[in-house]
Order: sequence, then structure tokens, then C-alpha cells
Amino acid sequence: MNINNIHKIYFIGIGGIGMSALARYMQHLGKDVAGYDRTPSLITQDLSESGIKIQFNDDFKEILTDYLNIENTLVVYTPAVKRNENKLLDYFLSHEYKVIKRAEFLGRITENTICLAVAGTHGKTTTSSILGHILKEASISATSFLGGITENYNSNLILGGDKYSVVEADEFDRSFLQLKPDVACITSVDADHLDIYRNANDLVATFKEFGELVSQKLVVRKGIPIEAETYGINDNADYEASNIRIDNGAYLFDVKTPIDSIKNLKIFLPGQHNVLNTMAALAMATTIGVSLQDIAKALFSYRGVHRRFSYRLQTDDYILIDDYAHHPTEINAVYDAVEEMYPNEKVLAVFQPHLYSRTRDFEKDFVTSLAQFDEVVVLPIYPAREYPIVGVSSDVLVRKIEKINPNVELVLPRDVTRKIIESEKRIVLMMGAGDIGELVTVVKKNLNRIRL
Repeated sequence: MNINNIHKIYFIGIGGIGMSALARYMQHLGKDVAGYDRTPSLITQDLSESGIKIQFNDDFKEILTDYLNIENTLVVYTPAVKRNENKLLDYFLSHEYKVIKRAEFLGRITENTICLAVAGTHGKTTTSSILGHILKEASISATSFLGGITENYNSNLILGGDKYSVVEADEFDRSFLQLKPDVACITSVDADHLDIYRNANDLVATFKEFGELVSQKLVVRKGIPIEAETYGINDNADYEASNIRIDNGAYLFDVKTPIDSIKNLKIFLPGQHNVLNTMAALAMATTIGVSLQDIAKALFSYRGVHRRFSYRLQTDDYILIDDYAHHPTEINAVYDAVEEMYPNEKVLAVFQPHLYSRTRDFEKDFVTSLAQFDEVVVLPIYPAREYPIVGVSSDVLVRKIEKINPNVELVLPRDVTRKIIESEKRIVLMMGAGDIGELVTVVKKNLNRIRL
């Protein structure tokens, strides 16, 4: 498929974080772009304001006439949208339009670039955004497609040229097997998406299959059972961070690579998991010739990704932190980070489980990771693409956490502000991958109003 010959692109699920980056990029290339999403959001509002037409009803009669020409229209859909469940997708398929999944489209866009792909069950968005920022600051001709909104660019797309591309290699639906990466990293292979994979071994095997697609260099976190160069912290990795310390909220550490070294690299991101994310991005950047000195300069100005340990309120009364953590491993990383940053403070964690299947598959691990916090509030499960599963609920999760930590309660979203005030904890974490990010904005406003 030659993208140059496609004039009109219709995105089904255009409000998704990955899909919206592709829509923005196609609009940047001068294509006519439109799409559908189930519900309005800040992302769809931003896309609409940029001139992209979006419908929120899956009735094909509402499709703009311009997109009914089969020859000129390409349809791209997210794997979260299923056949026989979406009238628009069924219409396009039954009328023989060119219809492809998002991952295949991303592969087509990047196949003529030097593709830098970031894979892993955790850390993809932060790692790829660090890498994208490094390349931008180093004046490398690259465009980065991200799974989150960067604080530096207030976007999930970093434009900068088409010699290189930075992409998140998503394991969901085995999407990353559609890519042709030249350089890649794997940050983690913890069990996840067990609605897609038979078991943890199947997941690891698929990551190995992805690694075999890499044409130039693959680097993995030390300890991952995949043959490649490694990165890590104090563990004799090929790319190694050492002498880590905290200085006024920043992390400083020394770096050794197979051919070079640098001292006192500084990042303004909390948690040693972000040191690891930085090392993965550094390994990939040096592979294409970016110097450690230029990397250090870029890292000094990097400000992170929206909803990755994002400070939403910092007052004498409250430190409100918003994070996308929705897997037990990610919750543990946030716990470690907040313990390092605020070792003498009590912490209230507000968590919204994401997906019934994930809550079921990792129930024991969720209980252990959440019970670590001084006080826990659990919201109802955010279903996303799923229907309820019998015996799986936030109430069940709360009762099991209660056996370890009695300071836990199931709370409806409308009551979260009240619960935060009653808890009298200064450090408040709000975590999850559903609509809790929008709830954080409401909570912040309510807490500010109370202070006034």
C-alpha cells in the first residue's frame, strides 16, 4: 500500500491514544481525516478543534459523503473494536473498503524509515517519549508516535522528519508483530493481556518472536530471558546505571555503555523504574549515533508524560499525584517511587481497576500491591471493552485487601473528594487506566475550592 495514493482516511476508535497520534500525523501530511469514537473526550475535542470530523454514533448513514468513495478511502480500526459489535466496521468490511488494523497501518507508515521500536508490558510510553525527546533535542530527523501526552510537547506526536521513527510496539493483540524495527528494546515481559495470550509463557514466546524481527540491534532489561544486549542498574549490564542518588527531587546516576561512559546524568523523574526507562532510551539513541553528552543535555529538559507520576496539586495540605498504573508491577513501581520521595509521609492510594479479566487474572497480586499503602480506596472496575465477569468485582478485591490492611474501602467516584478529606493523608495517589484521569481533574478542583 502506498500511503501517497490514499487521500482520505477514516479512523474507527479515533479517540484512542495511539489512533489519535496517527490521525494527527495523517492530517499533518495533508490527508483528509475523519473518524468515529464511542464517547467524547479531551482527545476527540482536540482533534475536532484541529478540523478533524468525528462522529459518536456508529450508524454508517452519518459517515461524511466524502468518505464513501471506496477507491480513495482507507479505513483504520483499533483492535479494541470488534467485528459484529460495531456497525461502522461491519459496513466498511461488507462493502469491500480497504480496512486494516492500527498496527498494520503504523507498520506501513514506518517501513521506509529507520524504525526504533519500544516494546514491553510496562514502560513503553515513558521510554519512547524520552527517546523521542532525545532525538528532537539532538536535531535528528525523526517522528515519534507515542501512547501518552508528553509534558514537553503537550502531544502524543513529536514531529521532526521522516528518516527515523519512534514507535511503541504494543503486545496487545500481538500488534507489534506487524512492525519492521531496525532498533528495539524490551522493557519487561510480565504476564498481562491474558485475554489474548494463553499464559505467561505464550507472552514471552511472542516477545521473542518480536525480537527476531529486529534487523540491527535489540536491547533488553537485564534478566529478561531473550538473547540480546542488556541494560540495567548495578548488574553488569551492557548499558549500566550506577551510583544512583536523589538530589532536590532529581535522580543522578553514572552510566557505562559498551564504548563510553558519563557521570552525573540527571533526570527529573521519580523512581528507579524511570532510571531503567532512561537507560533503555539511552541505549537506543547511542545505537544511532547520539552522543552521551547530547543525551545528558536532552534529559535535563525532559519533563515526563501526562499521568505518569504527574503532580496535579502541590500545597501544604495536599500532594496529589496522578498515575496510569493499572497492573500490579506498575503499582509496585509507584509505591517504591513515593516511598523514596516521601519516606516519612502516610499515603492514601485511590485505585480504579481496569478490565474485569485483568482484575481476575492478577487478583492476588493486586491485593498484595495495594495493601502496601497506608490507606486504600478502590473504585468500581472500569470495563473498557469488556462485559462483566461473574465473581469479579471491586467489592471482592476490597474484602481480600482488608484481610491484610483493614484501611481499605470501596468508594464511588462522586465520594472520592470526601474520602480524601476524611483520611487526612497529605500524599494522595490516584491510579488507573480508565476514566480516573478525568476524575483527578474534578478532585483537584474540589480540593482547591475547599482551601479557598
